[in-house]
Amino acid sequence: MRHASSRFVFSVRSSLKPLLFLIALMAAGMGAAPALAQANSKYAAVVIDANTGKALFSANANARRYPASLTKMMTLYLTFEALQAGRISKDSKIVFSRNAAAEPPTKLGVKAGGSITVETAILALITKSANDAATALAETLGGSEENFARIMTAKARALGMSGTVFRNAHGLPNPGQFTTAQDMATLGLALNEHFPQYYDYFSVRSFQFGKQRIAGHNRLLGRVKGVDGIKTGYTRASGFNLATSASDGNRRIVAVVLGGVSGGARDKHMTDLVGTYLPKASTRGGGNLVARAATAPLNAIAKVILPKKNAPTPDSRPGADGVQVASADEGILSLAEEQNTQVAAIAPAPIPAPAPAPRPENLPFAYSKLDPARLGGVDPVKTASVPSKGAWAVQVASSPSQTEAKAFLDRTSGNAGRVLGSASAYTEPFVKGGVTYYRARFGGFETKTAAWDACNALKRQKISCYAVEQ
Repeated sequence: MRHASSRFVFSVRSSLKPLLFLIALMAAGMGAAPALAQANSKYAAVVIDANTGKALFSANANARRYPASLTKMMTLYLTFEALQAGRISKDSKIVFSRNAAAEPPTKLGVKAGGSITVETAILALITKSANDAATALAETLGGSEENFARIMTAKARALGMSGTVFRNAHGLPNPGQFTTAQDMATLGLALNEHFPQYYDYFSVRSFQFGKQRIAGHNRLLGRVKGVDGIKTGYTRASGFNLATSASDGNRRIVAVVLGGVSGGARDKHMTDLVGTYLPKASTRGGGNLVARAATAPLNAIAKVILPKKNAPTPDSRPGADGVQVASADEGILSLAEEQNTQVAAIAPAPIPAPAPAPRPENLPFAYSKLDPARLGGVDPVKTASVPSKGAWAVQVASSPSQTEAKAFLDRTSGNAGRVLGSASAYTEPFVKGGVTYYRARFGGFETKTAAWDACNALKRQKISCYAVEQ
């Protein structure tokens, strides 16, 4: 993440794009949005008037990007929701499993079996952006991080964040986890509107943890007039991200900048956005902009339409801007590799919930008691794992989870059975970057034309796909 950048090693190649991006930003100020987008394909930004919901500034606001530690905004949303409902208290213990304790930095460094309070976990996420604390929270509230990620995505849908899929609670790289600047702004609005009693946590600049004073990473707090939060983020693939809330009393904006080439460039751009658009925001509003939604059932996770490139992840790839960063981040697939590694966001098949992480026996009811099988509304999948005869197949998705790949096949069959005819559904494993993925395919097409015709018919039903020779 961005706060671990002191551990990273930068080596600039011959490309001058990052430098041009920074120069354009500093020289042109607010008029540089087109130049920013040209100089860095990771860039996206939006400024929303928190009183009216109007977009005061927008650049690639709905383009898919990696959230990095902005992911923790949703982890915190669900934590605040559990607090508000009385499922947990600020003093409830969050026990660290081996999985949580093993997360890479930035982290608190709590050993497996150790614990912290919910309030300490909140402060650790907001200031230090601690990955181990995020995972420990997820396992406590969701039973497992995987289950919690499903709940995160369901909540995103309930809040109107249609372009976001979560795969973990901390934001470390995952090729199937993505968002948009618009969605992160929506989440920022929701945090402020739905949990005003907890929102002040986002303005905390440091907190005491044991014998050490842990400082935050949001450099705009206390330096830019009106800024009162929210969250920073960084990974090699995402660039430098920042979600910001600012108010001058009657006016309030929520702004998001994604894909900065450095923390300084990102902060400068956000400072310009706040300075330019906060005075232009409305002093009158019409109530909450983000509908409050109860915990959404898992079948509320709508299928995310795969992009035309057959890849759900952003266009920019690590190193595409000429800057190579050595970090603990896992590798991200190249664009060519992505052609066969799209990840569908679907409701999971009814599989038993993973065993919960260790926790005190008297921990109040949390999300861990939500049964994916009961909430998901997806019938068991009986899908062959071998291709049928025929030279061509139609691929509709791929996922690091075979269960999800099979569930997607089952759902596609139910929605477009006539188009697929006698085609046989199957999954096909393959490995990229040490990760096993599963292609979801319908085989048995005798000719390329037959497969293409079927795929075109699926696309008319808004089911993305492509034909492939088996």
